[in-house]
Amino acid sequence: MSRISHALIPLAAALLVACAPPATTSPNAVQVPDCTGRVTSFDQPARKIVTSNAAGLEILLWLGAQDLVIGTGFPPGKGELPAQFSAERIPSLGGDASGGSMLGISREQLLGSGADTYVEAWGALAGMDDVATPEQLAQVGIRKFLLRSTACAAAMNGPQTDLTVLEGDITRLGAITGRLRQAEQVIAGMNTTLAEVGKAVKDVPEAERPTVFFFDFDAGTDAPTTPCNRQVANAVYTLAGARNAFADCDGDFTKTGWEEVVKRDPDWIQLGIRNRGDAAADQRAFAEAETFLSTFAATRDLKAVKARRFLRIRSEVTTTGGVRNADTVRQIAAALYPDRVR
Repeated sequence: MSRISHALIPLAAALLVACAPPATTSPNAVQVPDCTGRVTSFDQPARKIVTSNAAGLEILLWLGAQDLVIGTGFPPGKGELPAQFSAERIPSLGGDASGGSMLGISREQLLGSGADTYVEAWGALAGMDDVATPEQLAQVGIRKFLLRSTACAAAMNGPQTDLTVLEGDITRLGAITGRLRQAEQVIAGMNTTLAEVGKAVKDVPEAERPTVFFFDFDAGTDAPTTPCNRQVANAVYTLAGARNAFADCDGDFTKTGWEEVVKRDPDWIQLGIRNRGDAAADQRAFAEAETFLSTFAATRDLKAVKARRFLRIRSEVTTTGGVRNADTVRQIAAALYPDRVR
């Protein structure tokens, strides 16, 4: 079963040899590629970091680098971060995504933030035109760090079936913040979880692995949006011993029709809702999504709906690259294979 490598993470310069710096760059610099292959060289550690949203912020918290973060765009909502973390003292430089609004960091806010590093998780989202260019960032001394596991999904050459790209994100963040040892420990913990699940499901034939349809309830119900094979969710499902119901779709996400979902008749459906602020509110949202599927004419006779095979797992830990992807793998596997996975 494919999973993150068990080998210890080498030093940053050796790890990133595939993205070799130009001859004029320090041999000890950390090279951070974007989705097009353009490389940003970090020859000095990050000391003042701004993150675009909670995705990059959470990884930095796992690395113990919260003291380096001076601001974030979409601040994490109540209940969005793991219980052991708090972002209350980290200034919000943008708005929030509640109500469907997309009020992140403006160009002026980012360029005037005083940051030396900008950690971006999603790239330029649709409808967000006020984005600082690499040239503008360079003029004020800001280096851009792109979380490739999420931001570059659509540009990948093939499907994501393991968390190797995410491993690279965590390792490079550890390298530029002086937390490489912490990055090793975080990835080792993920490896342990993935190895246990992989061992439990390794002998399940591919053709017998259940299919999972990711129902993005918050993206609307008229035409469902679901992850394709380049998205990190595809890796999560694969590692859990499942098959993405839309694994034949090359890209990150696709907007499809309900008739296509009916044709595929998935074995399981993940109710993809975003954080509502507390567990009770999350459960109400899950119930709303389940009620829709159970009463909507096009979906009420799906085998997963009739058997009530629903995965109540939030979107953020499935479709965004992060440390908790490994826990999501275990959670899905435990639902699909209760006799094999605790």
